[in-house]
Amino acid sequence: MKRNWRALNKELFAPMRRASRDYGLIQEGDRICVGLSGGKDSTLLLYSLAVLQRTLPVDFQVKAMSVDMGWENDYSSHKRLCAELDIPFDIVETNIGPIVFEERKEKNPCSLCARMRRGAVNNWAAENDCNKVALGHHLDDVIETLLMSLFYEGRLHTFAPYAYLSRADVTVIRPLIFVKEADIQRAVKKLDLPVMHNACPADGFTQRSKEKELITTLSKENPGLRDRMMHAVTAGLWTDHLTMP
Repeated sequence: MKRNWRALNKELFAPMRRASRDYGLIQEGDRICVGLSGGKDSTLLLYSLAVLQRTLPVDFQVKAMSVDMGWENDYSSHKRLCAELDIPFDIVETNIGPIVFEERKEKNPCSLCARMRRGAVNNWAAENDCNKVALGHHLDDVIETLLMSLFYEGRLHTFAPYAYLSRADVTVIRPLIFVKEADIQRAVKKLDLPVMHNACPADGFTQRSKEKELITTLSKENPGLRDRMMHAVTAGLWTDHLTMP
């Protein structure tokens, strides 16, 4: 690899190794499918897993796939990245975007869209002999989801570092859960990784965007807020509900 990934150990690879060690995310013989949206998170996840293939003391495989939403996105730069990393890459053509926004005209499109995309990724993984699906959720996603659950569902809940899906017979893993979004942005810039424009009409107007703004505001008044919230999750929610796979 020609990109200088060694300079990113503290903010990127050390947290990823911690997540894998603490929750058994990457194990010997794993065949991992990366759901590559083309955004900064999934693109960095793909690159990072390629580095970990060379540096972790376990042997595992990585494949990449993208769900084309029907908006004619250009995947050429990500095809070149996968070729550089020697990772197989496939694109699944769908009409999820037009179905959600044009045919059904969903008032709250994110939930349905996410379910359909997850279904396409999980089905591809199962059909292509992958036992795990890696998603690009990071530390900020964890605490934003926690707030959304508290404010709108009246419960304390967020997604887990891993989850076995019996229907698809795959395990979803989130290797970036201890990596902050700001560190992801810096890493993508340092590594000069390609990032695809998000063509979703709802981008920037979701409830998650509002929680992101709230956390940013609160963090200015309370330095270290993100770290303390994440500590509450790891010491409480995940400790109570997770056992290592």
